[in-house]
Amino acid sequence: MPAPEQHPNPGTRGAETAGATSLSSVEQIQNLILDSADFEEFLNELARFSAHQVANSGDDALCGITLLRDRKAATIGWSSDSAREIDQIQYRLAQGPCLTAAQEEREVYVPDLFEEDRWGPDYAAAVASHGLRSVLSVPFHLQGDAQAALNLYSDVPHKFDGDVAIRVRGYTREISQALRLAVRFSLHTDSATNLRATLQSRTVIDMAIGIVMAQNRCSQETAVRILMDASSNGNVKLRDIAASLVQSVGGAGTRTHFEEPGREAAV
Repeated sequence: MPAPEQHPNPGTRGAETAGATSLSSVEQIQNLILDSADFEEFLNELARFSAHQVANSGDDALCGITLLRDRKAATIGWSSDSAREIDQIQYRLAQGPCLTAAQEEREVYVPDLFEEDRWGPDYAAAVASHGLRSVLSVPFHLQGDAQAALNLYSDVPHKFDGDVAIRVRGYTREISQALRLAVRFSLHTDSATNLRATLQSRTVIDMAIGIVMAQNRCSQETAVRILMDASSNGNVKLRDIAASLVQSVGGAGTRTHFEEPGREAAV
């Protein structure tokens, strides 16, 4: 198995803040939230912390956190680049233990990839080529439309047997609320970002319509048709056509009323 990427000892920031290692998992995760600059950093720290917490004999497993939303799967937290790449094998094949665990909300265990065929030969061979032998995926119960799973990988066969699996189940239950809050925050952030982008696009298009009306002395309906024809004929998005027109008249990037302070509009 390739040497894992070097990271600070998982969970050390939370432990340092608390000044002791006797804190519960929930308390340490709360410290991770407080110490992280943003939720992306928190989720990666959570994955590293998780890999450290569930490993046996002091050896960290690889860990990824899969989120299913709007029929799309993504790894939102990973303990290393290798963990993320291994998760993505399942997304490319549209099957695998983490997808099954998240979609069906049940634990999925692969004791030995050399003896695994539930998802066909391609999945097992691809993951085993990274030097891995065992996989455990445990679902989070997030409520709502989002589904998620904690994915653990090891280069040791049967790594997650017995007491390790019991520890993983208990740990996953403990941190489900923290992940639920993170996903909820992410949903609100995505909604706000999408709304801001929509309003910016709408403003730029309206400005372009006004320019076309003035230049051609035509109605609003005709101006819209001119822009749409230009978009269709040039196979260019309407917003990009509008932005180019506004920029050609203004001579520089045009700001909308919906930009965040200190940020330039993306055109």
